[in-house]
Amino acid sequence: MAGISQERPFVPVGIAVLTVSDTRTSGDDKSGDTLAGRIAEAGHRLVARAIVPDDKAQIRAIVENWTRDPTVDVVITTGGTGFTGRDVTPDALEPLFEKRMEGFSAVFHRISYDKIGTSTIQSRATAGVANATFIFVLPGSPGACKDAWDGILKAQLDYRHMPCNFIEIMPRLDEHLKRGAQTA
Repeated sequence: MAGISQERPFVPVGIAVLTVSDTRTSGDDKSGDTLAGRIAEAGHRLVARAIVPDDKAQIRAIVENWTRDPTVDVVITTGGTGFTGRDVTPDALEPLFEKRMEGFSAVFHRISYDKIGTSTIQSRATAGVANATFIFVLPGSPGACKDAWDGILKAQLDYRHMPCNFIEIMPRLDEHLKRGAQTA
């Protein structure tokens, strides 16, 4: 049965938050604030935070740099997941994914459907792994950030969550690189 095991210790991880928006500033970034607050409340470390316009190259550069930073275990982006011409976050980041997390999108949409109905199909929320770093690409609304954190990420980023969680597999995310030519 899923739940928190009191026999396991909590293991904090470093999380970076990127808000993708042409209009938001640090003074009115409600979605970034929502994520930062929940990260701190859960006991994790917010190790980086930035706001970037809806520009593929800038989004990719920041996230790629964060995936190479040893203090960043997880990157969460908010914004730019819709269908308008300026919504380019999935397009910028999915090429970085070594492995795509299909289940994240499916579960996010199920949770979102319960709140906003069929409007959930207007999001291209996605997730994957790059450079042994988890990347979660969320819509730009505070509600969507709450849904993703409260319904998925809070549990999966908690080592105590059973029967399994993302934290316990982090040390093995780059094992394909360690094997090198043996897998070819």
